[in-house]
Amino acid sequence: MIIGILITAAGKSQRFQNAGGHGNKLNSFLGERTVFEQTLVNSIESGLPVHVITRPDNLEVINNCLQFNVPYSLLNSDGLGDSIALGVKKTQDWDGWLIHLADMPYISCDLFVQVAQELKTWSLVRPIYQGLPGHPVGISAIYRQELINLSGDEGAKSILQHHYTHQLNINDKSVVKDIDYPLLDNK
Repeated sequence: MIIGILITAAGKSQRFQNAGGHGNKLNSFLGERTVFEQTLVNSIESGLPVHVITRPDNLEVINNCLQFNVPYSLLNSDGLGDSIALGVKKTQDWDGWLIHLADMPYISCDLFVQVAQELKTWSLVRPIYQGLPGHPVGISAIYRQELINLSGDEGAKSILQHHYTHQLNINDKSVVKDIDYPLLDNK
């Protein structure tokens, strides 16, 4: 059973820029690595296959993918649904996907493995931290066509809302912690 991580990195970082950030937040440094590079390294360390969806103009993300030999697809859209749809089309041989947002660099490799393991039992898996829905979201191949049909910015919400989703209680706030704004405590 092949379960892989689909990293969505095609956003325009508008909230980040509107709050005073410069450029794409994925290329901002978080310690010694960029936000995206840390997300990518954690994903790779899980041992699961990884595929990235990014914008054609985000050369830093593309270069990271090339550096780590990670397949990627280009999409000129900031809609999360569009990103997921393209990623699933490009990885149709997978039996399940962990939909992961590129601006969530705190997710550990162990958490990816844990969600992937749960996806072998449940068709939809969502990490939950203190009642808050988190990422990565695990979606099995029985929803492949619904994933391919996604568009816009709602991501896979329609699938999660209309089908039973196994809630995986996680005592780790990283599942809900993203980087949308500069100059915040991102530790």
